[in-house]
Amino acid sequence: MTTTETIIDFDAIKTRQQGTWASGDYAVIGTTLQITGETLAEAVDIGAGERVLDVAAGNGNAALAAARRGARVTASDYVPVLLERTRVRAAAEGVAVAVDVREADAEALPFAGSAFDVVLSTFGVMFTPHQEQAAAELLRVVRPGGRIGLTNWTPDGFVGQMFKIVGRYAPPPAGIRSPLEWGTETRLRELFGAQVASIDAQRRHFVFRYRSAQHWLDTFRTYYGPTHKAFGALDADGQTGLEHDLLALAKAHNTSSTSLRIPSEYLEVVAVKAA
Repeated sequence: MTTTETIIDFDAIKTRQQGTWASGDYAVIGTTLQITGETLAEAVDIGAGERVLDVAAGNGNAALAAARRGARVTASDYVPVLLERTRVRAAAEGVAVAVDVREADAEALPFAGSAFDVVLSTFGVMFTPHQEQAAAELLRVVRPGGRIGLTNWTPDGFVGQMFKIVGRYAPPPAGIRSPLEWGTETRLRELFGAQVASIDAQRRHFVFRYRSAQHWLDTFRTYYGPTHKAFGALDADGQTGLEHDLLALAKAHNTSSTSLRIPSEYLEVVAVKAA
């Protein structure tokens, strides 16, 4: 009897992902998601003076939400250009003194254990290739009794379905688990296990608003790393097929008769680390 074991090169996958998120201009998309950072900050009940870490911060939605509530914030990401956007936004909003930025890998955070009262991630840590390692890092750096707050796209929501379509044209690396699993309570309980005292997971909706389905697609194709890279890797026929399928998805989920209004489900998670 012979067995075949798949060896996953997480470093190579991470390098590829880093290039994906650095492509396009995620900040164009990210700023539209700011409300999810605000509602997450309320859900975890951030208090003034608390030490907060925003993991895979992107252009800083959760970090800025925490800073507005008087927290001392560190925004971390492995894409330097996005951290620079966080720095600029913090200065423009008058909270620069409360926000530090650190280039960091979510699977190897350069912070001491129990260094933070709250750890946040909005649509960020869910995309790490080594899910168990990323979850272990979140747990390591938050203090006992501290809170972990996450927003993760669900598998059945609009963005979840979008990723499934993109994956048919540009398959993800073999062997890694879908980031959409972070949008299920079952997987979260597997990842955090007995190290958390509680997990509260609420289904929410973020509403994408664009002039039309074509406007939405053009924006995501130009600025959103995963779709930008997917289109760039396809030949003309593949690009036409992907465009057709994504437009059909957007139109099927549109709830407006005059523009584009698409509610997209995500999971808002608050986990409390066991004391």
